[in-house]
Amino acid sequence: MNIGDQINVLRTEGERIAVAGGELALNALVPTCPGWIVKDLLTHIGTVHRWAAAIVGGALPYDPRKQDFQRIVGPTPHDDLLVDWVREGLLRLAAVLEAAPDDLQCWQVFPAQSSRRFWVRRQAHETTIHRVDAEQARGDEISPVGRDFAADGIDELLLGFHGRPSSRVRALRPSVLHIHATDLPPGRGDWYVHPTDTGPLVTFSEVESPHCVIEGPVELLYLALWNRLPFDDLAVHGDPALLHLWRNYSAVRWVDPVDV
Repeated sequence: MNIGDQINVLRTEGERIAVAGGELALNALVPTCPGWIVKDLLTHIGTVHRWAAAIVGGALPYDPRKQDFQRIVGPTPHDDLLVDWVREGLLRLAAVLEAAPDDLQCWQVFPAQSSRRFWVRRQAHETTIHRVDAEQARGDEISPVGRDFAADGIDELLLGFHGRPSSRVRALRPSVLHIHATDLPPGRGDWYVHPTDTGPLVTFSEVESPHCVIEGPVELLYLALWNRLPFDDLAVHGDPALLHLWRNYSAVRWVDPVDV
């Protein structure tokens, strides 16, 4: 997907969060984020959008959570103003990303083709995943996720977040988890995850007799791998220990500061 398309996704998904937030009680539970209520979800997305806008807009070479995070994000508003605050942060972020130069260089969570491309992609997926959280809190069916966007989100998760030394998806014995999207063409819908004692390695060449295979539509794979849906609607074959490893240790967490 190109940058313009991903910024459009960011805007659309952010507005869906705001709409849901305006319809839900702030103390309603968010089932996909144990321990969170809707107020926590809105506060988080508004904070993350402002954090990302500050990094991109200021071309910051560091994570501002280490130094001046509160100044950048500002105070959390009164409950009655929280949804408007979320919308303001969304619009500011989208405008900053649109105006950013292609050769932008700034701090980012993991390596990417360019800093601008990294932040557009990261915030599009961040916002989409939390839109799913908002819909789950409202008890809705989950709005569709495009196939190309979902495949890109699996790439980001496996190669980006779990390409870092901090990934907890580790195993002492050699093993292979094959993730197969049944609705993508050959060569585009297969990821082979090799957990090691220092983190997972991801490859794309066919591995004969993988230890575990998870397959299904790419949208369901995307949401399950991001821990937003159970794996019940996907076909799982082979050693269940690898699925349990993913479920227990793959979650991406917002920490202060980011551990890269």
